Amino acid sequence: MPETNAYAAAGVSIEAGDKAVELMKVWIEKARRPEMIGGIGGFAGLFDASALKAYDRPLLATSADGVGTKVAVAQALDKHDTIGFDLVGMLVDDLVVCGAEPLFLTDYIATGRVVPERIAAIVKGIAEACVEAGCALLGGETAEHPGLLGEHEYDVAGSTTGVVDADRLLGPGRVRPGDVVVAMESSGLHSNGYSLVRHVLLAPADRGGAGWSLDRQVDELGRTLGEELLEPTRIYAKACLALADRTRTHAMSHVTGGGLAANLERVLPVELTARIDRSTWTPQPVFDLVRRVGSVPQPDLEMTLNCGVGMVALTAADDADAAVAVLAEHGVRAWVAGTVRADDSPAGELAGRVELVGQHPGW
Repeated sequence: MPETNAYAAAGVSIEAGDKAVELMKVWIEKARRPEMIGGIGGFAGLFDASALKAYDRPLLATSADGVGTKVAVAQALDKHDTIGFDLVGMLVDDLVVCGAEPLFLTDYIATGRVVPERIAAIVKGIAEACVEAGCALLGGETAEHPGLLGEHEYDVAGSTTGVVDADRLLGPGRVRPGDVVVAMESSGLHSNGYSLVRHVLLAPADRGGAGWSLDRQVDELGRTLGEELLEPTRIYAKACLALADRTRTHAMSHVTGGGLAANLERVLPVELTARIDRSTWTPQPVFDLVRRVGSVPQPDLEMTLNCGVGMVALTAADDADAAVAVLAEHGVRAWVAGTVRADDSPAGELAGRVELVGQHPGW
């Protein structure tokens, strides 16, 4: 048809888009929940909301996010089946901090040229991560943007919706003096701070970087730099929901952009402070690598990267051991990293703030 040919001449292939949909269907089918109605291909995804009748006062929670410049690493390595874990992790783990169970997720992929196999690989990762998080991949959109993005460039984003009963909502109002800070180990860099990491390690020397290649074998990492930088974000959703169900956990914080202190402060009441002892853990080698190679001051590093802690919970002290055990059952290494106390600083200088004290072993 002339219209189709004209559109193709402008750089958009409807045929390639259709093929991508066919290739991704098998993965989307794996990421279903019983409440999901119909399949993909409609204008909107459908989810049976009668499931919410089981709640006394259901509160819907929603989150939207992307992956950031980590996609540049995936594109450079031509490996696209892990970036979906980063997207899903950024989305669902923002929901669970309030105690909400993720129900469904929708994604958006923009690319300069639709390569069906590449799009299907991205969706494969998203679907597999949805299975790990326990939510349905309800729908999405793939858009071809020639002239705006290079033909091998893409970006991914998404949104997710979850539910929590009002009387089980977690947050600052529940936190008490004496609560402990339970730290949950990250899988690595996760999906924030890559602009700094890429500048330090990948930028050429004349731009202030180390000029390393992604295929460089790095002894302290035990693998290539590219493999380390593509390590998927850990998904904490099921572990954190179990933690909320089985312990007196009062609040949780997802450690993303801004680092540990800034994100924990978001769930601290203004009259309380938290003290985190760095000596309770050693960050994975990649964090020290960025620090040393880039001569990055530790405060800057801690304001940008998770430094080995991807999620924290504020839990009653008597339940600390139980919390660590519950998380271990879900494959998440955790430890008590600090405590919450009433602010006793002069003129309330530390009110609602997090102090990082001590030093990581080996740093």
